[in-house]
Amino acid sequence: MGESEGRATARDPKEIVARGYDAIALRYAQWAGSVRSPTVEWLRELDSHLPDGSDVLDLGCGRGVPVTRELARRHRVTGVDLSAAQIELARHHVPEASFVHADVVELDVAAASVDAVAALYLFGHIPLDEQPTLIARIGSWLRPGGFLLATVGAGEGGECVESDWLGVPMFFASLDSDRYLSLVREARLEPVRDEVVMQHEPGHGDVSFRWLLAQAGTDA
Repeated sequence: MGESEGRATARDPKEIVARGYDAIALRYAQWAGSVRSPTVEWLRELDSHLPDGSDVLDLGCGRGVPVTRELARRHRVTGVDLSAAQIELARHHVPEASFVHADVVELDVAAASVDAVAALYLFGHIPLDEQPTLIARIGSWLRPGGFLLATVGAGEGGECVESDWLGVPMFFASLDSDRYLSLVREARLEPVRDEVVMQHEPGHGDVSFRWLLAQAGTDA
């Protein structure tokens, strides 16, 4: 992942991400469906902690499958994504949910207004200098006792642009894995489950992600 190349190329990383996912929306859906990941298992664990009708944000919702669809079975879910094409697919796949085409970093969410936030495979597309603020803001959005379910990088940090990822340029970023744990705790969230899981991605090999389920404090 040449870091220096990434910094030289990724002058507008969000534009790279949005255009990339717009261009490969259907191709990405087919590829993602071939990746074996523990997504549904972790979603069901999150769901087990939530009462019916909870307010849930799905950040980086993509086409809404499986995350938004799974959570919308019992809850009021709002999905947010930077890609207009992905949002249109999500509205088709999960009509019972609400969707917003927006940059999650600029999202305006009232403090203590949601019961859970899902952010799966999101942080890998967020510029490094914006990730700490986003985690802190997520912590402020959660009601006391609310939950964050997130995947983050499991190795060393860095930023890069891959010139050909499923046929398009794509921006990737990750803080050092231990830094995420510090940021989650600074956001007054305490991990209740924390595991590194390796998954095989066709065309890319084995990739490890850190899965975190963390709960907001209940103190006033």
